Parts: sequence; C-alpha cells; structure tokens
Amino acid sequence: MKRDLGAFAVVAPLLVALFTAHAALAQKQGGILKMYTPDSPASMSILEEGTVFAQGPMMGVFNNLVMFDQQVKQNSLQSIVPDLATGWSWNEDGTALTLPLRQGVKWHDGKPFTARDVECTWDLILEKSSDRFRINPYKSWYRNLDRVGTNGDYEVTFHLKRPQPAFPMLLADGHSAIYPCHVSARDMRGHPGSRWRATVITGKPGRPYLDGIEYAIIRDRSTATLAFISGKFDMTFPNDLTVPLQKNIESQMPDALCELAPQGGQNRNLLVNRDKPPFDSPELRRAMALSFDRKAFIDILSEGQGEIGAVLQPAPGGIWAMPPDLLKTLPGYDPDVPKNRTQARQIMEKLGYGPDNRLQIKVTTRDIPYFRDATVLLIDQLKEVYFDGALETIDSATWFPKIRRLDFTVGLNLQGSGPDPDQILDLFYGCGSSRNWDGYCNPEVDQLIEQQSIEADEGRRKQLLWAIERKLAEVGARPIIFYSRQGTCWQPYVKGLTIMVNSVFNGWRMEDVWLDK
Repeated sequence: MKRDLGAFAVVAPLLVALFTAHAALAQKQGGILKMYTPDSPASMSILEEGTVFAQGPMMGVFNNLVMFDQQVKQNSLQSIVPDLATGWSWNEDGTALTLPLRQGVKWHDGKPFTARDVECTWDLILEKSSDRFRINPYKSWYRNLDRVGTNGDYEVTFHLKRPQPAFPMLLADGHSAIYPCHVSARDMRGHPGSRWRATVITGKPGRPYLDGIEYAIIRDRSTATLAFISGKFDMTFPNDLTVPLQKNIESQMPDALCELAPQGGQNRNLLVNRDKPPFDSPELRRAMALSFDRKAFIDILSEGQGEIGAVLQPAPGGIWAMPPDLLKTLPGYDPDVPKNRTQARQIMEKLGYGPDNRLQIKVTTRDIPYFRDATVLLIDQLKEVYFDGALETIDSATWFPKIRRLDFTVGLNLQGSGPDPDQILDLFYGCGSSRNWDGYCNPEVDQLIEQQSIEADEGRRKQLLWAIERKLAEVGARPIIFYSRQGTCWQPYVKGLTIMVNSVFNGWRMEDVWLDK
C-alpha cells in the first residue's frame, strides 16, 4: 500500500504494491478511520521499535514479503499468505528459502522495488551494511540466517545455516517490513506528534477501502473510552480495554461491537537484574517467583478473564504451551499459594531476611496502566515474602533504553509469546540475545532452543519446548506472572476488522477495514 505520512518531519519513500485484488461489491471506499493510541511512538522505524505503538500504525504503511492472513485470528504457518513475494519454496535440505517477487512495484518516489531492497533490509538487520540502525531489536531472530542472495531483480533466497521450518513465521511478522536501499536508516525514522494520519494515495485496485487512519494519543484509558462513547472515535485501541471499561461501553452503547480476547500473547513478567547483589542469588530469585498468586492477578486486574501460563502462550490463543496439568508441576505453579509462600519465606530466612529485616527494593515499570497496575499488585504480593517495594514509573520513550543498559534492580515488563517459539525463545532467553535484558544464559538451554527450531515434527517439538519451559521455571528466568484478556470495541459501521489472538503485532494492515456510512 502506498500511504503518505504528511504529519511527520521526515517523509520516507514507502512501498506501494500495484497488484490486483477482488473487492466485495458491498464494500465502500472512502473515509478516515479514527482511533486513539495510549502512547507516543519513539520513532517511525518499524524495524527499530519493539512496541505496538509504533509498529501498529506503521504496518499499514509498509509491506512484507509474506504476511499473516488478516482475516484469520490465530497466526500459524498455515495462515501465511504472499505480500511482495508471489510464493515461496524450500530446497531439499531445508536450508534455502526462495521467494519470487512481484513486478511493477514502486516506492513513493517512483523508484522500482527490486530484490536488492530485500537484500539491503537484511544486511541492515544482520549489521553487514555500512548503514546502521540506532536500535536493532530483531537481530537475534536471524542468528540462523547466513545471507540473503538475489537471483536477478525479482527473486531472493534466504540461505540458512541449518534447517528452520518456522522461518517463514519471522518473515510474516508485522515487524518484518522491507526498507528501500536508496534511503538511509536515519531517514526512515520520523518524529511523531500528538496526532498523526496515514493517508492513502493509491494502492491495489479496489483497495484500500479507507482514505486514511487518524490516531490521537490519549494516555488515560477512561478519557479515551469516554471519547469513544461520545462518537469521537470509530474504534478503541485494539486489546486495550479492561473488562470494566468494556462493560461500561457495552452498557452505554448497546449497538457497539466488542470482543474480549487474549491480549495477543502478551504476558506480564518479572525482570531481575542478576548482576546486582543480592539478586545474583538464585535462591533469592526463586523466593520472588514463589510469591506469585497468579489467580489473584487475573481476578483483580481482569475480573477472572485471563490465563495462567509459562513462557509459551496457553490455549486457546496459544498453540505450543504445556497442558494445564503439566504446567502445575513447574516450580512456582503449584496452585497452593500458601505452601509456595511458606517455601519462599524459608528461603529468605536462610538468606538472613525476615519480619524484622525486610529487603528494600525499587520496582521499575513503564508508565502505562497495564504495566503500572500489575506492578502495584506485584509489590503487594512480594510483601508476603519479606520484600518492601517502592514503585518507580518510567516514561515510554526511556523505558527500553533504561532496561537495555541494566539500569534497574527489579522490574515488571510485558513481552510477547510468539506466535511461534522461534520468535521468542532465543530473543528473550538466548545467551547474548538482543532482548535478553536480565542476562540469563544457559548453554544447555541454548542447545535445546536450537533443537526445537530444527524439529519439524510438531509432537517432538512440543516435548523439547516443554523441557525448555521446565528449565526456565526451575531457575526463575524472567518468570511469567499471567496472561490477560483485553477488550476492543468498534462502531457497528466499522467492517472487516479481525482481532488476532496470539499476536498484537500482526493484524494492523487494515486494508480489509471499511466504513459503512
């Protein structure tokens, strides 16, 4: 799609696909979809940002080689469809993925899109280029990628170091946009304000059905909800509404369409800086993990709407997680919370802490409600095992830089859980990974992560994944607290919207959304 970001200080030449699609006769073109976003993007560079506040709007601007079908709720290998590529095929040993490219595709400035742009994009990600990203959060995704080769102007081959059957899942992710060779990484970043608009210039015949999408930044959920109820917006921010807020909308707007769904595989997790004493003690970290009452988090913050899970998103949204009976056998997942906390207090007492010698800590989190609210409850639960925590909230623009430089002691973060294990395990738990902020490193787990990535049989892969889950739980490596369900509401005239259940990052193309008014 070709869209112009007129409100940005830097207008990068973005991609327009000039290929055909069939539009349903009832669908209408025209109109601006209006919605809010809870936070301001740090930049407009989709390949440099880890939050949906930048990635979401920008997915409607860029194109991938392949993408997840925007009308299928659960992302999987079976739901991947062509975008700039016309198809894909593996070589016999599963180490080379070849994708023929669409022809007649141009950038905003009229320059043709070619295989060289694909090669340049992954040279940036692999840091083989003289140009550089300011931040490169997805480099670890491609540890198994040796190089991208071009076969003329309209075919590329991804050469892997070893088989990786789920590699197309990485290419289909909403972050995996193609950048132009002839524009610098610096110029691909813009400067957002309090409001911006993505305006459609041209695109596929019959598409897009919108003239544009306008986002207003409103950090307070209640204020944003009232604005939606008053008719200022056509939809709420996806997966953002708490259960009470969704119920409030439904009571005041009986015609509104609302959906409560897993928050795209997002979980709340505990970050502990292992380099700072006394948190270099595995036993102390274990005591912290044993303090969790996961059901209480779900009951208090989501009115019972959520799931207990480990690193891999539980069903029904997730595909790969342990079954509940097996999950209960992991350290800290025994539903007998008093027993867990008794063990935690015994550990703390052996370390010299107790009712008269409590450990004073600062608990750091991002200054957004669904980070902050969970952190307040975390601090309250840690009190049960001799921790006294003080809340420290950090503005979004400085949150990720702060945790990347390990400028925290204890923190609460959100992280994704897929939709495929290859997208999270090495990224968050691999030795030296780009987003392994707490410094966990276990060569044995690294080997298991590689083995599951090579494994093509789903049943055998699950057994490897569950072995990884157990090892991570045993040492309290970034322990997962809970998975929530969040709501989305939209006006009845908004058509063609699909809320995905195992990724918050992959459903933002919006080319199937139209306004029936």
